[in-house]
Amino acid sequence: MGPLLALVSAVCYGLSDFVGGLVARRAPFAAVALIGQVGGPVLALAVAPLLPSAACPADLGWGALSGVGTGVGMVFLFRGLARGAMSVVVPTSAVAGVALPVLAGVAFLGERPALLTWLGIVIAVPALWLVSRTGPGPGARAGPAVDGLIASAGIAVQYLALAQAEPAAGAWPLVAGRVAAILTLAPWAAFRGLHLPPWRLTLSALAGAAAALALLCYLLATRHQLVVIAVVLSSLYPVLPVLLGILVLGERLRTLQVCGLLTAAAAVVLLTTT
Repeated sequence: MGPLLALVSAVCYGLSDFVGGLVARRAPFAAVALIGQVGGPVLALAVAPLLPSAACPADLGWGALSGVGTGVGMVFLFRGLARGAMSVVVPTSAVAGVALPVLAGVAFLGERPALLTWLGIVIAVPALWLVSRTGPGPGARAGPAVDGLIASAGIAVQYLALAQAEPAAGAWPLVAGRVAAILTLAPWAAFRGLHLPPWRLTLSALAGAAAALALLCYLLATRHQLVVIAVVLSSLYPVLPVLLGILVLGERLRTLQVCGLLTAAAAVVLLTTT
């Protein structure tokens, strides 16, 4: 159940980034990020009473810290998507988001993955790098990639902090995280402008709900398996925006990206069979 939940998390995150990225290209990126997080608490509040829970202040604190990471990650992710290629920014945002939680899980949480699991972890990071290789173009810029790297640090905090909440807390740390994310994003959005047409407002909210569902699946996955495995599987979400970019937006798939997708598939097999 743990690997399946983590993979569902990756699919939901991939859909969220694809939809949110499209909207951010045509609207203020900070407003898209904020409205997305406003959609998240609706789902979180609907699910939280359905799960057995006894949340303590520490659990809510970890959830809030996770939300701060979400806020920072999303504002830089959508800024990168607003001015760069989706197939570059999204995979870049996942690299440190994978590496930092894995290192922290081994160094500070005492997790000891099996040998085949380590192999899956080791090949997952270069797989994400290969997926992001679109080659230099006449309008290529370093800024979007830098945005992706900053976003990845926020995503790493999001994953690590949320995993520290006790299982007995149910989904309430997720609720605290969505509130903290809104408070983190609100000043950015107020400065950049909040106006969104109704259809963009709706799409942003749906993208946020998908992201909240992704975090819920990730949270549940960490209660069935090692955090490092849940993080790596959940962080394979860039594969979906790249595929959708090819199928929907007509982006071309390069040889290195094919290698990256095949390597990512191999990583999933290794991580879900150990």
